[in-house]
Amino acid sequence: MNKKLLIVVFVLLAAGGAGALWWQNSLGAAEPVGVSSSNGRIEAERIEVATKLAGRIAEVVVAEGDWVEAGQLVAQMETFDLDAQLHAAQAAVRLAEQQKLQAEALLRQRKSEVSTSKAEYVRVDKLTKDGFYSEAKSDAQRTVMDTAEAALAAAEAGIPLADANIAAAEASVERLQSLISDAKLTAPRAGRVQYILAHTGEVLAAGGRVVTLTDLSDMYMSIFLPSGDAARLAIGSEARITLDAIPEYVIPATVTFVASTAQFTPRSVETQQERDQLMFRVRLTIAPELLADYQDRARAGVPGVGYVLVEEGAEWPANLAVHLPQ
Repeated sequence: MNKKLLIVVFVLLAAGGAGALWWQNSLGAAEPVGVSSSNGRIEAERIEVATKLAGRIAEVVVAEGDWVEAGQLVAQMETFDLDAQLHAAQAAVRLAEQQKLQAEALLRQRKSEVSTSKAEYVRVDKLTKDGFYSEAKSDAQRTVMDTAEAALAAAEAGIPLADANIAAAEASVERLQSLISDAKLTAPRAGRVQYILAHTGEVLAAGGRVVTLTDLSDMYMSIFLPSGDAARLAIGSEARITLDAIPEYVIPATVTFVASTAQFTPRSVETQQERDQLMFRVRLTIAPELLADYQDRARAGVPGVGYVLVEEGAEWPANLAVHLPQ
């Protein structure tokens, strides 16, 4: 009997200890005064690298998981047709330049003819007045001079025309060079390659996506808070984020967005009770300079909890002090 009684007492003590520990942990896990929280996931902006023109992929030069810098080549489209058009356009430029040289030479010739015809007309006109030539001779020479001047005017008009032809040919070259440059698909911002959506040899339509990047310099967590808490938040307020996978670390963040309309109730509500149940989306953004130090560890999609201060004068409890991996 004593042995059985001892066992019963031991079981009761163990149960009491377990209950006390549970109660203590529950109190410890309770939300601190002045702090509001909600679960969410780490999100990051995604960038779709797509082709501007329809065509075949010549090469994809990155792999999933690679880190790329802004402006780095990620894929190359075939440009055989564009290269041929560019060679033709460059030849058209050279042809237009030669035509301008011809026009300039013709202009010099016309100027010389005008000068000669004027001098001849002055000589003939003087001799006509002195009675050595007839008026018909003078009129004929005047006609020659007028014809030379008209030819000069036409030659002068040929110079701007030649310049216009050169400009048009050069514009065609620039357009084709721009298209060839667009065939080199580069990363608009630094980030990590999330998906390879198309591969070498595939033919894509204009706007076809090739690579998806994750911009790890713009990461945030969206949480939903009741109207009473959301109304107390100010843009720029401090926030904290903990992740389920690494709960021992506390990440500092900033409130960068508070929705102006409720997310969960698409209709108008009239009663105070219903209004208290409205939930507003809040964005907690992690500083880019902090992300730059941990870009190898940053991951989108990781679940966690976001915390904000919702009472004036409230302070962060010790368990929410910033603590980052070393």
